[in-house]
Amino acid sequence: MTSFLSKYSAQSYALMRIMAGFLFLWHGIQKLFDFPVGMPPGVPAFIIYVAGPIELIGGILVMIGLFTHWTAFITSGQMAVAYWIGHGTKALLPLQNNGELAVLYCFVFLFIASQGGGIWSVDSLRGGGSGSPGGPGKQ
Repeated sequence: MTSFLSKYSAQSYALMRIMAGFLFLWHGIQKLFDFPVGMPPGVPAFIIYVAGPIELIGGILVMIGLFTHWTAFITSGQMAVAYWIGHGTKALLPLQNNGELAVLYCFVFLFIASQGGGIWSVDSLRGGGSGSPGGPGKQ
């Protein structure tokens, strides 16, 4: 039995990858350029100068689908670290410690790392990014 949307799985995956990268890059812009809103006072410098570039550059690369496997793997790891440094020490559950976004990004990027760029990606244009029309991850 197939879903009525299953024929659009490659397009849905591409849209998810593009939007995840787009939303993520804004976290880097916020950290590096205080735009559209600044970081709260007292944020450690390593969060701004290490996490900021990973989020900005990683978000752009995931969004356009360039070096997607490795970029998404790195951003997934960054979000796992961010969760345990910034949220996991406050309470057990993400709902309690405001870490839901970090967890969601972590697992979305892990999924993207396993699937590659898919269609509508620079990787597929270069011939190395799981860009076949059969769906994400299908060569």
